[in-house]
Amino acid sequence: MTDVLLVGCYTAEMGGKGTGISTFRRDPAGLVLESTLELRSPSWLVKHPTLPVLYTTNETDDGAVSSVSLVDGALAVLDAEVPSGGAHPCHLAVTPDGRFLLCANYTGGSLAVFGLSADGRITGRTALVQHSGTGPNSARQESAHVHMAVPSADGSVVSAVDLGTDEIRSYTLSSAGELTLLAVSQLPPGSGPRQLVRIPGTDLAYVACELSSEVLTVRETSPGTFEVVAATPAVHGTFDGENIVAHLEVLDSGVYLSNRGADVVTAFSGSPLAAVADQACGAHPRHFAVVDGVCYVTAQSDDELTAFPLAELGQAEVVTIPTGSPSFVLPLSL
Repeated sequence: MTDVLLVGCYTAEMGGKGTGISTFRRDPAGLVLESTLELRSPSWLVKHPTLPVLYTTNETDDGAVSSVSLVDGALAVLDAEVPSGGAHPCHLAVTPDGRFLLCANYTGGSLAVFGLSADGRITGRTALVQHSGTGPNSARQESAHVHMAVPSADGSVVSAVDLGTDEIRSYTLSSAGELTLLAVSQLPPGSGPRQLVRIPGTDLAYVACELSSEVLTVRETSPGTFEVVAATPAVHGTFDGENIVAHLEVLDSGVYLSNRGADVVTAFSGSPLAAVADQACGAHPRHFAVVDGVCYVTAQSDDELTAFPLAELGQAEVVTIPTGSPSFVLPLSL
């Protein structure tokens, strides 16, 4: 049973109104704010696979990552602001064996690897690879922008999604935490790939493309090498303005994507993939998570979480919970 939602945010350094990681207790009457751990722009959160330790980006101009203890339900900083190796780190992942932390530095255009000790502490950076290149969208693709780092199921391969160069660059990850280039997969020019999510039990994956506002279906033809199979518009309904995709989830009930601009969570199903419904969810929905059938969305520009039953997507009644500039929601049992 999920007891709490941890909510990351943007703080004043990034023009946000948040103050750190907020802990909301799930209650039959709704969400109750219990505490906030002050940190600079903890925009993305990830838990260690076995230990009571959380890792967060500090998405700032200088760029850092931090580790946080989760013992006994209380949050406390362990490693404060370890330099990430590039500006504006925006995504983290932990390898399945819990030995390494992967960090995508967006503005820095780099991928960093950090060693983790047996107790989950950050021991130091073991690798830093710098991407280079541009794309046809001169306003957004003037340089490399690494947006996500995805480990394979066995942790031996790391695939870095680069919005700035329209590429997925994959690396082998050694037992010492070193990266060696394995493959470069070119995606459609100007697509601006943001996230890569594999479909369990298959050789297929989905790529959320921020700039072209679509979801690509790709096939992993060999470890870390991807080819495009199909492209699907990101929004189900008609929307004439600029839409910027954000977070992609593959669940048992279907595929879901948050869309900023259209300001909806969109549901997809079928093969080939097709959008089937949109749900209004607040302004600038950056991230979302589903808990016990309820979808919790970070409506960043409205300074609130929004919540609705996933089964009623498209016609659900939306509940709002105030919180400053939310960017990430992580369900946990503490």
